Amino acid sequence: MVRAGLSAERLTRAGAELADEVGFGLVTVSELARRFDVKVASLYSHVRNSEDLKTRIALLALEELADRGAAALAGRAGKDALTALADVYRDYAREHPGRYAAAQFPLGPQAAAASAGARHARMTRAVLRGYDLTEPDQTHAVRLLGSVFHGYVSLELAGGFSHSAPASQESWTRILDALDALLRNWPPP
Repeated sequence: MVRAGLSAERLTRAGAELADEVGFGLVTVSELARRFDVKVASLYSHVRNSEDLKTRIALLALEELADRGAAALAGRAGKDALTALADVYRDYAREHPGRYAAAQFPLGPQAAAASAGARHARMTRAVLRGYDLTEPDQTHAVRLLGSVFHGYVSLELAGGFSHSAPASQESWTRILDALDALLRNWPPP
């Protein structure tokens, strides 16, 4: 018999909250069962195992990020769009560190195809339209932006910039200025 009130969606959201509290790596079906004060077996009618739970949390995080990104990009171009998208990733990571980590979780081919991952790539390419890059340089630029955004945010979350001046916000602003300048003056092959 299925326990009243439990569903895959409710468990996914609770798992996402748990990830933000304790870290994505510590999310398990067992820990979630403790949170709901139920036996682990009662969750298996909603999620197959901890891997399935983590995949569901990753899909949720990617969707939330894509929704925020789309809203932030509306009506923006060039540096304004670049800054808006970068800030979406940084702000989301600060607000939801566990979910942000989940968004980096490796998905199987089927889950990846059903995820909002493609929306993220389209948003980044939309930003790059303001810089008039052609292929393959556009793909190189997508990879550069992803590396800078995620690399900086990961280092910042780990406390990598908290012990020196200037403030992290100042560096973030200068890095976005530098990325804008680079994208406007992309080197020829």
